Amino acid sequence: MGETKRPKTENGKICYIDIPAYSIDKSAAFYEKLFGWSIRTRDDGSKSFDDAVGGVSGRWVLDRKPSTEIGMLVAIMVDDVAATLEAVKANGGKMVQPIGMDAPEITARFSDPVGNIWCLYQEPG
Repeated sequence: MGETKRPKTENGKICYIDIPAYSIDKSAAFYEKLFGWSIRTRDDGSKSFDDAVGGVSGRWVLDRKPSTEIGMLVAIMVDDVAATLEAVKANGGKMVQPIGMDAPEITARFSDPVGNIWCLYQEPG
């Protein structure tokens, strides 16, 4: 069995994100499928996640409105923005901004199935 990647703890590091959801199970499945986030059940029975590289943790919350307007924008690094956008749409999300609007950066924006807006970022090369 593989070793669980746990986030580092260093001063100034972004470490935890609360993501508004209508269904924690559905939201967890969306992010796990798209980004390979590790979903875990905490001692109190709530679900939380660690991102694919063990750098950031978080949880889904039911008592907040989705972030449907762009204010603070968080980017998720992916290998292929175009392929990820297709997977987003196939799994109930929507494209909010197409690739190319932040050129020369390779980005796009999407909303998850409840409307939270995120950025996808692909390293050039």
